Amino acid sequence: MKFYIVDAFAEALFGGNPAGIVILGEGSDFPDSERMRKTAAELRYSETAFIKTIGLNHFQIRYFTPAAEVDLCGHATIGAFVALTEAGLVTPGTSCLCSTLAGELNILVSEGSVLMDMGVPEAIGKIADPDHQKELYEIMGIHSKDQGKLMMLGKELETQSAEEASAVLIPEIISTGLPDILLPVVSEAELAAIAPDFPVLSRLSEKYGVVGVHAFTVNTSDGAVHCRNFAPLYEIDEEAATGTSNGALTYYLYKNGLLSSGDTISFIQGEAMGRPSAITGTLTCSGEQVKIQVGGSAVILASGSIYL
Repeated sequence: MKFYIVDAFAEALFGGNPAGIVILGEGSDFPDSERMRKTAAELRYSETAFIKTIGLNHFQIRYFTPAAEVDLCGHATIGAFVALTEAGLVTPGTSCLCSTLAGELNILVSEGSVLMDMGVPEAIGKIADPDHQKELYEIMGIHSKDQGKLMMLGKELETQSAEEASAVLIPEIISTGLPDILLPVVSEAELAAIAPDFPVLSRLSEKYGVVGVHAFTVNTSDGAVHCRNFAPLYEIDEEAATGTSNGALTYYLYKNGLLSSGDTISFIQGEAMGRPSAITGTLTCSGEQVKIQVGGSAVILASGSIYL
């Protein structure tokens, strides 16, 4: 079997989020699940994607963290299709179909970059209770007195009316393939200062049935949304780029009136890890249907053979 190490959501090596990619031989089926999990643990990346060819431009992918299988992984999907291009199994300019546990996804492959569909967005629930919010923020190491400020792109306004209060961004659980808590913070400085209690965050993630917490701020000087992602329940303390989480965040911004149909948004992640990532999110509406796509570039660090 062929394997690759790919830095996803990066335009140069050692940026973005590295993923292991394993391309199964022609006609081969997946190894058993425990073998794939152990392989992911051996490679030591947050996710490893295992790719089976179904037909022309049709692939099935399964994703494993060192701890468990997950339904979908955005950065590993980006890396997978760049690796498939390198292996000669996909031609740039091609539209592909990717079968995952989160559903069938359309993938547009360009030279060095990939744009992928997210799963159908699902708003699972808001964390609106003040005590629950306080618990969550404190677990993340945030003790700011500014949590009651209205946060809009480039603005901070004290909430003074019921109408304004309803516009305050609050934590919410959303999935576009994997459920995450979307956690707004008031500034880049507060985002950089996050220091979670990881064991407690793992228990909280289990309690809410989420992969982890995707913290973000829209109060930025560059117009991008800056993010950090934490998933200790899956043995990932922090991740440099997360496609599914930023897909969910794209929907969150739309729900809260910060994005409109046809808009494109830029996410910056991984700065705290020294691995800055650039992720693009797009959202289009057709009637009541909302389609979210996440994309970015990727570069290959290494390739070789793996024996399973």
